[in-house]
Amino acid sequence: QVQLVESGGGLVQAGGSLRLSCAASQSIFSINTMGWYRQAPGKQRELVADITRGGSTNYADSVKGRFTISRDNAKNTVYLQMNSLKPEDTAVYYCTAIPWPFTSPKYWGQGTQVTVSS
Repeated sequence: QVQLVESGGGLVQAGGSLRLSCAASQSIFSINTMGWYRQAPGKQRELVADITRGGSTNYADSVKGRFTISRDNAKNTVYLQMNSLKPEDTAVYYCTAIPWPFTSPKYWGQGTQVTVSS
């Protein structure tokens, strides 16, 4: 069982930046993929970005060029740097972990609210 705890959410003006952190309760070195999802009010949960053990990254088209995902295996932490934020980025952001042999998130954090004002 891996527990994930997000932090760093908050209220920011459009064009601003936030960095989300996700601290895992155990080593993430062997976890294949770590990621971030988000869910806005009235919308389905969607993948924002993920990163593999090898450092390969994948981003939703809506955040490419603005968001950067990274992982620090030594600190058991995953980050999401969000720049040039837009009101449509407002959502609850969730950290996820996909350990082998799973192909979809097995572990989820409790979520952190990000609100971008216009």
